Amino acid sequence: MTTRPARLIGCGQITWPRQMPEEHVLAEIAAAGYDGAPAGPTVGETAAQTLARYRASGLRPAPGYLGADFWRRDQRHAILERAAEFAAFAAAVGCHELYVAPAGFDYVTRSGQTRSQASGHVAPEDALSPDELQIFAETLNAVGERTLREGVASCFHNHVGAVIETRDEIDQLLALTDPSLVFLGPDTGHLAWAGADPVAFVHQYAGRIRTLHVKDVDAAVVTWARQQRAGYAEAQQAAIWTELGQGSVDFPAIFAALDAAGFGGWVIVETDVTQLPTALESARVSRAYLRTLGL
Repeated sequence: MTTRPARLIGCGQITWPRQMPEEHVLAEIAAAGYDGAPAGPTVGETAAQTLARYRASGLRPAPGYLGADFWRRDQRHAILERAAEFAAFAAAVGCHELYVAPAGFDYVTRSGQTRSQASGHVAPEDALSPDELQIFAETLNAVGERTLREGVASCFHNHVGAVIETRDEIDQLLALTDPSLVFLGPDTGHLAWAGADPVAFVHQYAGRIRTLHVKDVDAAVVTWARQQRAGYAEAQQAAIWTELGQGSVDFPAIFAALDAAGFGGWVIVETDVTQLPTALESARVSRAYLRTLGL
């Protein structure tokens, strides 16, 4: 019998109301059965204080998230400074991965619409220019080199509504990056919403995946949003997100592919917007589903 690598299961705080005190959010994540929650540098708080706060809730800090305008050359210095800060924090709290993701919801494309408006139905004229894509890759390589000095792997994270969304855009970017410097932290729900096959993606890139966000989507809403050319906010309001196991993403196949590659990193559950009465109930439903998969 093959032994499954040990994994830590985290839960993102995004489902909870922003005004809710974080200590309460962390306590509910722990109560729902998770090992940790994402953490990043906090103004006025040291890494040691963050670690103590998480431990008080019975949780471990999970990989945090650095979003930036990687395609802008004039931002490179500032991005590298932030990457160094995030990597030092991650190392101090015991994390070995950092999600690095493109911003750009307000990026105006050659078609005249923003990437947020193009969410889920991106056309070639919505893409970055070849020069912007090259700058993106060069900056991402530099970020990866910088975070590895702290023993932290920079993991590219795809996101609908950002400037890198579709499978073609992701493939082009990854072909320009150094796999020894830039790893992957994919989001299954954003892949599915963008029209990609998450299982095929994981099969192709399993050896580069160090951590991942697991989200599920309602396939009927994905189809409706594409047909209606709905923007990001409209699709969310139409309940595109579901709890794990209730949508179209084939998680058994995804984890089988990860098992075959020896994956043992953090798995972070996210349901950006839930239709259930509370975020706690949503978190419990997804955690229970993962247990049926042996996670």
